[in-house]
Amino acid sequence: MARKLPSRKTLRAQSDAAEARAKSTKKTTKEKPVKVKKAAKEKAVKVPKKPGEKKPSRKKTVKEIRMKAYWGVFSQSMKRLVLFEYADKKAADKKAADLTNSSRSQHFVQLVKEAITE
Repeated sequence: MARKLPSRKTLRAQSDAAEARAKSTKKTTKEKPVKVKKAAKEKAVKVPKKPGEKKPSRKKTVKEIRMKAYWGVFSQSMKRLVLFEYADKKAADKKAADLTNSSRSQHFVQLVKEAITE
C-alpha cells in the first residue's frame, strides 16, 4: 500500500523552523575566519599568457558525402536482390512482381541511398 504524503504546508513550516534555528545558532556562536596560508595564495594566482600566444584551434571539417537514390528489390528477409536506377521504378515493380509470382515468398521495392564514390 502507498503511504500518505505530508502536505506542502507542513513541510514548508518545518523547513522555515530549521532555517530559523540555524540562523539563531550562527548569531550566538562567533567563529573566527580561517586564515589562508601564503602557499595556497601563491598557487591560486594565474600566470598571464603572452600576447602572441594563442591556443591552436582544431575545427572539424565536415565531409560532404553525396548520396544517390536507387530502387532496390528485397526479399522478406531484407536481402537486396536487384538494384535499379531511380528513374526505373516501373522496372523494379515489375521485377518484384515476377519474383513474387515465381516463388513462395513476397518481394518488395524500397528506396535505397548509397554514397557516391569517385
